[in-house]
Amino acid sequence: MPKARGEMNGAPVLGYIFPTSLKSEDVGFSKIDGVVALAVTAHPDFDDTPLWDENNDRNYGNDGVTWHTHWVVLVPDERVKGGLTVAEIKKEDKSVVLPPTNPGMPMFMDSPGYSVVSSGDKLKVLVPSQRINHKKEFNFDAVSAYMEVNTTDEKRPLLGVYEVYDVLSGDLSLPYTVK
Repeated sequence: MPKARGEMNGAPVLGYIFPTSLKSEDVGFSKIDGVVALAVTAHPDFDDTPLWDENNDRNYGNDGVTWHTHWVVLVPDERVKGGLTVAEIKKEDKSVVLPPTNPGMPMFMDSPGYSVVSSGDKLKVLVPSQRINHKKEFNFDAVSAYMEVNTTDEKRPLLGVYEVYDVLSGDLSLPYTVK
């Protein structure tokens, strides 16, 4: 797990990211160019899943460090070493549609509350097909990455990928299919 920084700005986010061939509309966003990815993340400095109590302690505001899920739309961004950021929303853009479980951050991110089961070196996420527009055939890949939150520097993204540790396919070709 990443070490807590003590504040949202600069907060580390560790993630297993699953880029998919799904469209943004399939997961509840308005249409946008980018890669729809399921992110399984942990971050000790904040909790961005206010509707879910992932550690079952009856406190809905302390679960950031527990593995949890997000839908995000990733876009290319040369400002970060990893080359990708979560697509941000401009304040003046009133046409953007976000799922009702968006955690309130101005970006294409959702907190769907899917179950995450980790055991040893295996990770399993249960995604109901009705929550992805009943899509049962799509491709994906798997990436492990370090991300970071930025709330003060206008020259950096709000949530960017700063380090890619591994890509399962080796080339992000999305060769894997849903079983």
